[in-house]
Amino acid sequence: MPATRRRVVRDVTATVAATAGSAGAGWAVYSFLTGQARTAREVIPHRTDNAPNGDGLYLPDGSGPERITPRSEFDLHLMVFGDSTAAGLGADVADETPGVALTRMLCRESGLTVRLSTKAIVGATSRGLSGQVDAMLIAGAPPDVAVILVGANDITARNRPGPAARRLGSAVRRLREVDAHVIVGTCPDLGAVTAIPQPLRSVLRQWGFRLAAAQEHEVRAAGGRPVPLADLLAKEFLAAPERMFSADNYHPSAAGYLLAAQTMLPEVLAAIGEWGAGPLPDPPEVSEFAENNRLVVRVRRRLGWPVRLRRRRAEVALAER
Repeated sequence: MPATRRRVVRDVTATVAATAGSAGAGWAVYSFLTGQARTAREVIPHRTDNAPNGDGLYLPDGSGPERITPRSEFDLHLMVFGDSTAAGLGADVADETPGVALTRMLCRESGLTVRLSTKAIVGATSRGLSGQVDAMLIAGAPPDVAVILVGANDITARNRPGPAARRLGSAVRRLREVDAHVIVGTCPDLGAVTAIPQPLRSVLRQWGFRLAAAQEHEVRAAGGRPVPLADLLAKEFLAAPERMFSADNYHPSAAGYLLAAQTMLPEVLAAIGEWGAGPLPDPPEVSEFAENNRLVVRVRRRLGWPVRLRRRRAEVALAER
């Protein structure tokens, strides 16, 4: 997620205002959105700190991290790429970051000794993934498993969904070329960030959904495994924001990061052949809970107008047969 409150609201407001102006909404809409931006700047704190670092060696008995040395032995190397969400900004200690949470669960479920390395950078967008992969290739041997969390900063930086998703796909392809399994958590649901007022929040949410859909396509085409975090986590984050978000009301808390790690674990286990014989969970393509919280849906309900929720693409396909 974004590193600073100023860029978050400034960029989103500029884009929404430009859209409103082109549609003839005029000065009133611009003034309203500017006022919302001012309110959000007062609520979302400026973050200049880094996320706790939990890199090291983790063992199946729950111990770790142990410092990596030239003599360190491990069964699997897990590397995390992406933005501040991937790094774990908002966590108070390293054990609360998604990388460490995922690594500990992976050790416990597989019985493997796992090395964790983090290349994620606070404030990164899809444009920064290439540099992170370059750094990995220069530093040493590639990982066995790469986990990528990226997307929110592309929305607030007004990066177009298509090119942003293709940059992600390029990073996935490069990692696959060095035989790494790649699991990607697609763009989160920024509509769950209640610190951003409406209608900015709804605009962010729709842009995020567009980016997540494009990311899923590019990741699959590049040989990776996408995990739709916006759909899978929306219910919990919208239902209990005080528990799922950290003190800055923007980045996830320890509980939020743990839930994200638990959501991605099945795909990681399946990638390394440790999931077992059963099928993977079938993730929703559209969250019913999130759909019911869309601004347009809430307004139509309040006015007593009929509401039609979007359905999963699979359900639509069945209905059209």
